[in-house]
Amino acid sequence: MTKFWERFFYALTFFSQGSSFLNPRAYAILHRMHHAHSDTEKDPHSPHFFKDVWQMTMHTKDISLNYAKKGVVPEKAFSGNFPEWKLIDRVGDLWITRLLFGALYVLFYLKFAPSYWLFLLLPIHFFMGPLHGAIVNWCGHKYGYSNFDNDDKSKNTLPIDIFLMGELMQNNHHKHPNSINFAQKKFELDPSYLIIKVLNFLNIIKIRKAI
Repeated sequence: MTKFWERFFYALTFFSQGSSFLNPRAYAILHRMHHAHSDTEKDPHSPHFFKDVWQMTMHTKDISLNYAKKGVVPEKAFSGNFPEWKLIDRVGDLWITRLLFGALYVLFYLKFAPSYWLFLLLPIHFFMGPLHGAIVNWCGHKYGYSNFDNDDKSKNTLPIDIFLMGELMQNNHHKHPNSINFAQKKFELDPSYLIIKVLNFLNIIKIRKAI
């Protein structure tokens, strides 16, 4: 994508993740590590080395915070040029920023929630990023079926996969990590792939090759 659209989506990521903003550089490194060491002791978030999802998430958080620091260089295999916007990275990692977003969520609920029981949904907004990651990495490597033998424990977790925009087709993704379409079988659907095709059609992004 062009520099304009890169900055646009970088900013959109910050505003949409809000209180649970994840540093993109740290995420990219963690994702490369996860693929290189899938379901081994070096995997930063394999569910098979932790007693519960909370322990896995906290371990991932500690590694992510470490790699979010510019001076921390990962192993050569996971290094590279990552898109960065230092201002957003710095502001997004501040506790005051996270608290302000949290306060905005509460004010939004106070204004628009038709019933107070809906306030029980607030924690989902507060911790959206870590919650999504926990579901994908825990469920996607424990529950479901496998289309391919990837020498790991990755699974395709249907039908709840549709609510995570295709991210829970982990077995397919680990088999074809460079594919923009996580669906491999006729009965599988990757909603994110459809969005990618639309963005390509609108010339917002450019698919390098047909996959």
